[in-house]
Amino acid sequence: MPDTRPPLTRRFFGWLELAAFVVVIDQITKWVVLSNFEYGEALPVTSFFQLVLVFNTGAAFSFLAEHSGWQRWFFVVLAVVICGWLLALLRQHQREIALPMAFSLIIGGAIGNVIDRLVHGAVVDFLYFHVGRYGWPAFNVADSAITVGVVLMLWAQLRAHRHTPSPENPS
Repeated sequence: MPDTRPPLTRRFFGWLELAAFVVVIDQITKWVVLSNFEYGEALPVTSFFQLVLVFNTGAAFSFLAEHSGWQRWFFVVLAVVICGWLLALLRQHQREIALPMAFSLIIGGAIGNVIDRLVHGAVVDFLYFHVGRYGWPAFNVADSAITVGVVLMLWAQLRAHRHTPSPENPS
C-alpha cells in the first residue's frame, strides 16, 4: 500500500524511525551483555578493547554517580525535556539532512539510556577501551549515538554559519 502521507510528514517520521532504530539496537546490545555477563565481568576482545558489564548511575564520565539516587530522576527528566526540544527542532529542520540526523541520533540515544534508568536504575555500559591500565570510561551504543549526533550537529551548525553571508561580506 503506497504511503499517502504528505512528503514532509513522511520525512519527519523517517527521522523518528532512525531514532527508534538507535533505541532498538541499543537495547538489544544491552540485553545481550546483561544475559551473558555478571556485573564487573570483562571479556578481552583485543589488547585495547574489552566487553564489560558496569552500571552508571551518573551521566557522562560518571558525573554525579556518587550521589544517593536523586540523579536518576534528574537525568530522566532532563533527557525527556531535551528530547522534546529536539523533536521541535527536528520538525523545523526536517527538510535538511545533517541536523535532523543529528537530532534523531541524540533522541534515540537519550531514550535508550532513559529506558535503562527506569528499568535498571542506572545506565548499562559495556564498551571499554584502554591502553594498559589507563582507560576511557565504559560506554554503550546510546552514548555513541549521542556523541555522533552532537558532533554532527556542531559540524552542521559551523558549516551553515560559515556559508551564511555576513553584512560585511555578502557572498
